[in-house]
Amino acid sequence: MSQLFTPVRVGRLTLPNRLVMAPMTRSRADQDGVPGELTATYYAQRADAGLIISEGVYPSAMGKGYIRTPGIATDAQMNGWQRVTNAVHARGGRIFMQIMHCGRISHPALLPDGALPVAPSAIKPAGQAWTPEGLQDFVTPRALNVAEIAAIIEDYRLATRRALAAGFDGVELHAASGYLPEQFLSSGSNQRQDNYGGSLENRVRFVREVLVAMAEEAGGDRVGIKISPEMGYNDITDAAPQETYAHLVEQLRDLHLAYLHVALFGAKTDYHALLAPRFDGAYLIGGGLDQAAAETLLTENRAAAVVFGSAFLANPDLPERFRQNAPLNTPDKATFFTPGPQGYTDYPTLGAAG
Repeated sequence: MSQLFTPVRVGRLTLPNRLVMAPMTRSRADQDGVPGELTATYYAQRADAGLIISEGVYPSAMGKGYIRTPGIATDAQMNGWQRVTNAVHARGGRIFMQIMHCGRISHPALLPDGALPVAPSAIKPAGQAWTPEGLQDFVTPRALNVAEIAAIIEDYRLATRRALAAGFDGVELHAASGYLPEQFLSSGSNQRQDNYGGSLENRVRFVREVLVAMAEEAGGDRVGIKISPEMGYNDITDAAPQETYAHLVEQLRDLHLAYLHVALFGAKTDYHALLAPRFDGAYLIGGGLDQAAAETLLTENRAAAVVFGSAFLANPDLPERFRQNAPLNTPDKATFFTPGPQGYTDYPTLGAAG
């Protein structure tokens, strides 16, 4: 039997297969950050995944970074997600919520009362934000004070509590893609001189304290973390990424997390060889995989499970297609972030395509 279709223990869960659906922003929530019935259909269609990781969900209104992205900060948002988890569980699936605070990768047009985005340091990122008025240049964020950092950590705690109340099987911290946790980790975006900046130990502190708060709510075995060293997305840079990420992962050992999700995109360093021995939970690999590459990773025991993004987006029945060596639908990039069902819930399954 293919290793893809063997069970694996990931934290508190036993997954029936090793195919994980990656977190992917789809921008289908309403203006209040509430996911609707279409979102419930979308995730339920993909419930044959060993595990679904949801799109990034903001833990507080100040964490929002894109139009039509969902939150978990209000009762209405929580109730919307309850419909999603009910639909996934009704089809026998498992789903974690990815919690995503965008930090400086935002814009006043997206934030309460036109507030400035927040970050470890007041350093403007290159690039543009997707706002209700279209693309607008990023602005210089406001540097957080220590009391505000503590409040954001509490936001992650409450978001975890709400995610569990909404029926999620666990939560993932998004610490990649240049968002707030990676802004604290990285020397290029963190120039603080207090306990949250400067030394490597201090730059890792925010991520660790967030994970501690999340684990206190959910249990470490229902908490994962996603990292993507040297991805460079959203103008994130670090002077010594190998040292940074090795130290970060070593600092996670005593939390007994469910998994470490590592997605690599063009990094020259073999971060999997560097990081996997430093982690004591399930090691998940993502980033541009195809079925053959995934099979090799599992056969060589380099990963406990493999993570697919756009292939799952375009193929709701991806596990069955892999099982049958069937052709895959091609993702329609033009509809990745557009409202409505097109390119969201209308990709055909094998039966429908036949």
